[in-house]
Amino acid sequence: MILDEVEVHSVERVSPSFVRIELAGPGLAECGTSGPLYDQRMKIVFPNAAGNLPSFVDMDDSWWESWMQLPEEERGSMRTYTIRDLVGSGAGTRIVVDIVVHEPGEPNLDKRSGPGNEWALRAQPGERLIVLAPRRGHDFGGIEWSPGAASRLLLVGDETAVPAIRGILRDLPADAIGAAFVEVPAAGDIQRDVAAPAGIELTWIPRGDAPRGASLHAAVIAWLTGSAEPAPQVGDDEIDPDLWETPVYSSSGEEVAEATQVPVSDTPHAGLYAWIAGESRIVTGLRRRLVNELDIDRGQVAFMGYWREGVAMRS
Repeated sequence: MILDEVEVHSVERVSPSFVRIELAGPGLAECGTSGPLYDQRMKIVFPNAAGNLPSFVDMDDSWWESWMQLPEEERGSMRTYTIRDLVGSGAGTRIVVDIVVHEPGEPNLDKRSGPGNEWALRAQPGERLIVLAPRRGHDFGGIEWSPGAASRLLLVGDETAVPAIRGILRDLPADAIGAAFVEVPAAGDIQRDVAAPAGIELTWIPRGDAPRGASLHAAVIAWLTGSAEPAPQVGDDEIDPDLWETPVYSSSGEEVAEATQVPVSDTPHAGLYAWIAGESRIVTGLRRRLVNELDIDRGQVAFMGYWREGVAMRS
């Protein structure tokens, strides 16, 4: 992996809810993967309250334990993001990241303001950050897109999943078939430059004053069943803030059968592969409906709780 200090090359407020950051540095010369990026994740370490970055000198593969052992006031804050794009080459390689932001006091938004939001709202070129990113030719993980032999695709996400969905659509084969549903805070957040195969129907859903995830849930279920329905009421005790279930992994410790990512021909919605990410309550509701009620095979879905409303995430 790449664990290095980088410089902010450019900052652009591309829409009401997104700030686009380009990160540069000679240490990014080998940044990338051996194949498509898809939904490739990376981590960013933001400066601490004093504006300083922690030192990662002499930290090896045990960097997480070493970082956590630093005094809290020194280590800054770490958050996970999707690589939107890699541009340039060699020492001129830059990582492009879209960070979801909201201004303090905006209505219909969680009042908590995380370190990524606060930093992105005031970010300027020349500032320094630390990144943990994939290095070509080395195992890094962070790509969950794994459709196996699926013949039909479903992508679902809120604003935090926009970069990942964009990357997946960009890297799909030209003959891919399916649909993508994306909920964003406002119409101004629709990204009209997203490239997708002709067989993928991309639907943007501006949330406006509607409850978070309600319109998204209805649209997805209508696509699957032909009948729209309201989002279920999910109690706080039912939400797993660390919900992360893919065909080969379960955050709950559920046993996962080998090679279940190949859709089973005699199950409902055979041939479907669903990738769903965003706020944990939304993801939990869709998981319940697809797996528990529509009997979609466990090996055909990836459910990822990127964040939970009202709860500060650690990394």
